[in-house]
Amino acid sequence: MRRGHLSVAGLSVLFALGLALWEVYFFWFAGSFKSAEGIFGVFTADRLGFNVAWLCAIYLTFQLLSIPFSLPSGINRFMGVVDGMASLVPLAVVLIVVFGKPQLIGSWQRWETALLLIFITMVDLFGGYTFNIALSRRTMDVGPTPSM
Repeated sequence: MRRGHLSVAGLSVLFALGLALWEVYFFWFAGSFKSAEGIFGVFTADRLGFNVAWLCAIYLTFQLLSIPFSLPSGINRFMGVVDGMASLVPLAVVLIVVFGKPQLIGSWQRWETALLLIFITMVDLFGGYTFNIALSRRTMDVGPTPSM
């Protein structure tokens, strides 16, 4: 019995939910807490560019590299589905901001950040789906039969 151990798929879900929480903080609350800027220095509203690029690179790298290690088996097939669906949450947050609440995006730097986050989450969704299909076909040995 496993206690307190987090699987790769579970960590992937936490990364997706963490990115969604960061997006909520960035678009709704960043810059409104002037007293907390010294504490959350990396995540303030005026620290874009390189910090967002690192955040996206770490997120996307982990999400795509974790796929072979968390292929759904008979035991954790449900966690594999949750892992795939969790990547929709950061995309939904950014799409809500861009199309539902564009007043939260005040500058062109924040528009660039929103477009970058949309691109990264789309790559995560479709790249993860493509990797899963390719790896599941390879492990199930679906393909043409050898001719005799």
